[in-house]
Amino acid sequence: MTVDDDVEKGRPEAIRAVPVRHPGRWVAAAVVVVLLAMFVNFLLTSDALEWSEQRKYITSEAVLRGVRNTILLTVAAMIGGMLIGTVLALMRLSANPLLSSAAWLYLWFFRGTPLYTQLLIWGAIGTLLPTVGIGIPFGPEFQTWETQALVTPMIAAGLGLILNEAAYMAEIVRAGILSVDEGQQEAASALGMSRMQTMRRIVLPQAMRVIVPPTGNEVLSMMKNTSLVAAVPFSELTFTAQTIYASTYKIIPMLVMACLWYLLLSSVLMIAQYYIERYFSRGVGKGASPRGNRVRFRGGGGGQ
Repeated sequence: MTVDDDVEKGRPEAIRAVPVRHPGRWVAAAVVVVLLAMFVNFLLTSDALEWSEQRKYITSEAVLRGVRNTILLTVAAMIGGMLIGTVLALMRLSANPLLSSAAWLYLWFFRGTPLYTQLLIWGAIGTLLPTVGIGIPFGPEFQTWETQALVTPMIAAGLGLILNEAAYMAEIVRAGILSVDEGQQEAASALGMSRMQTMRRIVLPQAMRVIVPPTGNEVLSMMKNTSLVAAVPFSELTFTAQTIYASTYKIIPMLVMACLWYLLLSSVLMIAQYYIERYFSRGVGKGASPRGNRVRFRGGGGGQ
């Protein structure tokens, strides 16, 4: 039976499917492939990169020490920043106007001034405060120390990063706490839980779903911000690369080598962030079933 026979009998004509063509996609893909090929060719043929020079230093003792210091600063800054930031977030949400105002002033200063400038101040803290001591406020001091001897470059770098990061973590934690429905806090209060118990057992576990993604970004940013502690100065990865090329005059190879290390560390952090986010998002994604909440049918008669 032909199509004409179908039309004569009043039947609808068969649909002729014509695939949709997307020439723009093919053009864009071709441009991307060409650019990628050009970039790979540049990496393989450029004499300025001097891969042999990079292989010479990439696993040297000085560079590995710089990588270790970068990791230590990142871990210390994020742990300290999260702890202080959580306290600041709770102060910001406090009904006490003095605590709330003090937290706001802290955030105003540390978010309103550049991190590099703050690190410069920490590097010259001995000029601002020649001595520090223990004693009675506005009274005699029982013991004093020279600030420059007490605050080593590593401590100065760590303090600068921690105090700055705390200001940003405070806002992240505050946003996470505010994302939890107030009714749950009221229910916990009705059950006799204190404010701190409610925060620890009810609010913060649920707020982590909102806190973790931006915190992961903060970790990545902090790992790269450690390059600014050259203002102290402290020997991390970038400072080590600068020290090497100051004597070898191989500026581009050493900076590219540092970038490769940063890319490696960032990749590891991104993988860790993915699994942490997946852990705290259990039961809230599309089509997800919270563990332990499966529906079960009981009874006789062969019910499922």
